Amino acid sequence: MRAIVLHEPGAPEVLKLEERPLPKAVHGKVLIRVKAFGLNRSEMFTRQGHTPGFTYPRILGIECAGVVEECPSGRWEKGQQVVAIMGGLGRAYDGGYAEFTLVPERIVKAFSSELDWETLGAIPEMFQTANGSLEEALELKTGEKLLIRGGTSSIGMMSAQIAKRKGAYVIATTRSEHKMEALKENGVDQVIIDDGQLAPIIRDHHPKGVDKVLELIGTRTLRDSILCTKSRGIVCQTGILGNEWIMKDFQPFLDLPNLVRLTAYGGDSEDLSEHSLQSFLDDITAGYIKINIDKTFRMEEIVEAHTYMETNKAKGKLVVLT
Repeated sequence: MRAIVLHEPGAPEVLKLEERPLPKAVHGKVLIRVKAFGLNRSEMFTRQGHTPGFTYPRILGIECAGVVEECPSGRWEKGQQVVAIMGGLGRAYDGGYAEFTLVPERIVKAFSSELDWETLGAIPEMFQTANGSLEEALELKTGEKLLIRGGTSSIGMMSAQIAKRKGAYVIATTRSEHKMEALKENGVDQVIIDDGQLAPIIRDHHPKGVDKVLELIGTRTLRDSILCTKSRGIVCQTGILGNEWIMKDFQPFLDLPNLVRLTAYGGDSEDLSEHSLQSFLDDITAGYIKINIDKTFRMEEIVEAHTYMETNKAKGKLVVLT
């Protein structure tokens, strides 16, 4: 089979398309014929050498969509449509950047859909992260004001659509005026150009602050996002688009306003149920949800794909078809 292998950390050029032996299916695991996989910034960070305890060589990829090739336990039949997500995929063991991948049954979710593989490949991690952030971490409710910091990311635009379906008022940020229309097309009620000092603007429009903040930029803007939040509100850091992992000189008693809660969401495969995945796919088919795909690549273009991901120019998900 063809697979994209990482032998050492570095620039996108360290990703090598190689021929590798086909994994042998064993009980408790599923051999998946990968049709498509989405690109994620966590894979970029791993490629750059930022993932603790990572060993080489490794096939990257924390998600994939495809069909069952072999399942020794009989839990799924050959040809069944499935996704695999998280649970050590692409980190502790070889992941989805390949024509086939062998994964534990516990991270496999079955579904049935006539959507194309480009769309299906974009969904697993994006939906799981957006939905988990809003439902589990932020406990978003109808009528609440939600601020999405880093709104034109794939997670940001998906979160906006899910939040609007829940009846929230959605505010989202972008650093580029050229991306404002994309946010409005995803249901955002108020778009704000983000220059790094957002709290005064938010307080001018919403004096008490917002109920919930989905922080996708990360520690670079987290302190300012906290100041946008009303008492008893919640801030959830889910992304690190700003490429900074540590917030220096953070003092909880000074930087956290009274009764504002700060949490984080990383998510895992158990956070995505087959029922919620199927319902989401049905909503896409019915036209209630739009999947934003910026570009689609072939496996041979993986260096170009990772290079493009690093530019932060994408207005949606990047997908690779096998």
